[in-house]
Amino acid sequence: MIEDLWYKNAVIYSLDLETFMDRNGDGIGDFEGLASRLDYLHALGIDTVWLAPFQVSPNKDNGYDIKDYYGVDPSHGTLGDFVEFIHQAKKRGIKVIIDLVVNHTSDQHPWFQDARSSESSKYRDWYVWSKEKPSDWNEGMVFPGVQKATWTYDEKAKAYYHHRFYKHQPDLNIDNLEVREEIERIIGFWLQLGVAGFRIDAVPFILETQEPGDENKKIRFEYLREMRRFLQWRRGDAVMLGEANVEPKESSKYFGKEGEGIHMMFNFYVNQYIFYALATSDIQPLKDAIEATRIEFPGSQWAQFLRNHDELDLARLTDEQRQKVFESFGPDKNMQLYDRGIRRRLSSMLLDRKKTELAYSLIFSLPGTPVLRYGDEIGMGENLELEERNAVRTPMQWSSNKNAGFSDADKLVNPVIEDGAYGCKEVNVETQRRIPDSLLNWMTNLIRLRQECIEIGWGEWSILDVNVPDVLCIRYNYKDSSVIVLHNFNDREVEVPLTLESKNELKLIDLMITETSVANKAGTHTIRLSGYGYRWFRAGGLTHLLRKR
Repeated sequence: MIEDLWYKNAVIYSLDLETFMDRNGDGIGDFEGLASRLDYLHALGIDTVWLAPFQVSPNKDNGYDIKDYYGVDPSHGTLGDFVEFIHQAKKRGIKVIIDLVVNHTSDQHPWFQDARSSESSKYRDWYVWSKEKPSDWNEGMVFPGVQKATWTYDEKAKAYYHHRFYKHQPDLNIDNLEVREEIERIIGFWLQLGVAGFRIDAVPFILETQEPGDENKKIRFEYLREMRRFLQWRRGDAVMLGEANVEPKESSKYFGKEGEGIHMMFNFYVNQYIFYALATSDIQPLKDAIEATRIEFPGSQWAQFLRNHDELDLARLTDEQRQKVFESFGPDKNMQLYDRGIRRRLSSMLLDRKKTELAYSLIFSLPGTPVLRYGDEIGMGENLELEERNAVRTPMQWSSNKNAGFSDADKLVNPVIEDGAYGCKEVNVETQRRIPDSLLNWMTNLIRLRQECIEIGWGEWSILDVNVPDVLCIRYNYKDSSVIVLHNFNDREVEVPLTLESKNELKLIDLMITETSVANKAGTHTIRLSGYGYRWFRAGGLTHLLRKR
């Protein structure tokens, strides 16, 4: 039954362990600290937490350079602390998914150190080598302008090794059966400790052929199917959430025609057009993007998001469209990154509470599972003095006390934003809890609303043409009920004539305020939307809401 797919109606909260809550006072977030904030997440309405890498790491790339897949970095605690955290999360009905970073390892991983030692070493073929300098040694960098090459010469190995990311992150050779078997052991290990699934880092690069000078790289989707089979064999309801910034026409290959591929993928394509619509009020490209990413197989799902731990990637937009987004949300060169994106938080980009609400109301109402980045629920900003993507990786602002209540240490993993409109004295959880109309309380209500609207998770959807250029209207049907959500991308108030097809829809109940819309004799509703306004309506039966999810 499709109702058994828990992720269809989940709300995912994304966080970095090291910047969320420090309990032992060393300036770095840890599992004890995170466990102490589970009641906060539960009260917020979060049912799924996604953890960034916390395994043993030199931490040259936010933990994505892993040295040991089977342990917890000592700065975050122990495996015992992880298991206790999982136990406490389960008590509150919160599932945990973790990053699976298997495109590459740290160059300090024992596997790579052995692979460097000789051509006959045990782990030599676990990585990708070339004795000659490949013709494409400086092509395909993930971080252009910062990263200089994708092949680097190693003096000890006397060969070039491949790395799609930084040179301290050598790529694993996925064509090696032993490597794929090891990946399955890693998956099995963390499933045994209670995780509900994995956010898989850099999916296309895991599946991509890696021969030096190869101009016709192939994507080996059979490896994705292998991972899916193993995952479901070990835990039937576990999920894979993929990071794959691909064209819509390619996405079906990752999901699989019959759902034999990845369960969920981040919708990078729609994400970029959301920001174009917010910058210009032109919603036609966004409508086209939503339609282009329609999923036919009912078990597959998009993860919809606004901001994450990386830059806002705008590479899919045209040069003209990208420039308009830059002008609106990242006009200074210091706000931009890799010639394609913006390294800022949502609230500081939009500079408008109404726009912030519009943006989050939108992603919570799009087909898919909404993902919320830690701190966005209170409107945190960024620190542009930090390098590259670290600008959006500042500690969580719990209070106006020392270090924003994150830690008692004198030195932190990243500095807290202390001053200004987005400093912890102005923006923090403790204060917003006590203000009825704060962004935090508004977000709590939105999360509850989304979880009540199971039509979005499980229903069929369509974009309705309302003949108002700046208004996006999406309608969901599920069994005897429908949900209609409207968003106005313009700063002026508008009236929307809305004619619906079902007799059950002659009366629409507003799900956010105590108001009802009744259609006129012609069967048309007149819906008023304020500037950057949004309305959520339901029509039809409500009894299905009493059913357990």
